[in-house]
Amino acid sequence: MTEARSVDSGRRRRSGGREARRELRSQPLTRDAAPVRGGLAGGQFRALDDAAMAKINGAVLQILEEIGFADPIPSCVEACTGAGAIYEEGRLKFPRALVEDVIANAARHFVLHGQDPIHNIEPRGQKVYYGTAGAAVHLVDLETRTYRESYLKDIYDAARVAEQMDNIHFFQRPMVARDMEDPRDLDLNTVYALASGTTKHLGASFTLAEYVDETLQMLHLMAGGEDKWRARPFLSQSNCFVVPPLKFAEDACGCLEAAVRGGMPVLLLSAGQAGATAPAAIAGAVVQAVAEVLGGLCYVNALKPGHPAIFGTWPFVSDLRTGAMSGGSGEQALLTSACGQMAQFYDLPGASAAGMADSKLPDVQAGYEKGITNVMAGLAGLNMVYESAGMHASLLGFCLESLIIDNDMLGQCLRCVRGIEVSDDALSIESIRQVCLEGPGHYLGHDQTLSLMQTEYVYPAIGNRMSPKEWNEAGKPDIVETAIAKKQELLKNFYPRHIPNSVDAKVRQGFGIRLPRSDMTAS
Repeated sequence: MTEARSVDSGRRRRSGGREARRELRSQPLTRDAAPVRGGLAGGQFRALDDAAMAKINGAVLQILEEIGFADPIPSCVEACTGAGAIYEEGRLKFPRALVEDVIANAARHFVLHGQDPIHNIEPRGQKVYYGTAGAAVHLVDLETRTYRESYLKDIYDAARVAEQMDNIHFFQRPMVARDMEDPRDLDLNTVYALASGTTKHLGASFTLAEYVDETLQMLHLMAGGEDKWRARPFLSQSNCFVVPPLKFAEDACGCLEAAVRGGMPVLLLSAGQAGATAPAAIAGAVVQAVAEVLGGLCYVNALKPGHPAIFGTWPFVSDLRTGAMSGGSGEQALLTSACGQMAQFYDLPGASAAGMADSKLPDVQAGYEKGITNVMAGLAGLNMVYESAGMHASLLGFCLESLIIDNDMLGQCLRCVRGIEVSDDALSIESIRQVCLEGPGHYLGHDQTLSLMQTEYVYPAIGNRMSPKEWNEAGKPDIVETAIAKKQELLKNFYPRHIPNSVDAKVRQGFGIRLPRSDMTAS
């Protein structure tokens, strides 16, 4: 009888332990207590040692001083030569002393704001944030396993999904709205779709300077006035000011100057393709990208010293057998990691790209390509990892379901970035003593286990960790099917309302917004 009571009591204790663990896991955590979050410090992985970084820097300074850039627009020449650059034989060159002075005085500890301050990010040091970007011309429709042209509503829907994904920290336009034929309509409507779909920091590119100026007027309305916009600019301009190798892009430079005038942060983006528009040698591709972006940084600081600019070294990899881009390759992971290190070398806020799967669908290939490139970028301490979620077909296709799947993947990447904390308590001597000498011989119900369940461990939102038996009994769920269902649920039920109706009406009236109100409300 006593034995039976003892067994029954033990069962109750074990059951109570499980219930306690379930209850503990259901409690919401503050952001600071969560096991992963944006801004965790990376830097554990180094593709380049100190000597390699110093050699790259030397080559970069030599290129800027001796080769320089072709095709600068007149206002660029005027601003840069006024700051100490040299314009000769059609090329704009930047002396070593000028470049080093710009690096020393450039903005580096600024905030990239969200419409909601909870989403502010601070790209500095080795802090890591993951987000989206790209100019995909197709949406991957998983329900039919087909590619179709991407539309304005797809950008808005992607923003709505990203708003709900904790491990996606900023949202740059990932697709081109192919139903917007007029470039002005494209630029204004893209920014509207981004800003109305998420409160995270935004990014967009522009066609002409005049469209930047008009978009700024729209952003002033959304922010509550120009002064409030300038105090908390929540959208960065992604600017390909350079056409590799080492030529300025006329229209993009005009957009860059408009952004600086308007108080809009800029992502200085160099996107050479190794073996095509950048050297095939990985080190050479890094050298060219760094040189191009430092030239852009000199340009920005000649226009306005200390303007917030992101060091967007963004070289891509070619499959040298075909010339096709291979964004999911190991070489891409190394390039991105090295670029992150060079940003740290200069103590500048760094950005590059990872997660650009060559695979056409969220499958095994996409999983290993995204996982390897994203985790290496994070471990290298890259501040802003663009294109990290949703991308397929080497940036040609974007998938809403992959935003949801990749959010799980990025959680695991961030857990790797966070690393292992070694404290007296974490060494667990007393816990081991209690379990081995006093307790049941396991740690399942131990106080330390319960206290660390949420703060030390990351749990996937849709990833499957069932046993084979449970999985079979549950109908053999597939992660893609689960992601489709989650996407449908989010798009049916979640419609952001952070822009007041009165402001939205003024924006619609003044800027030719094409996204119907009926697409922004529950049916």
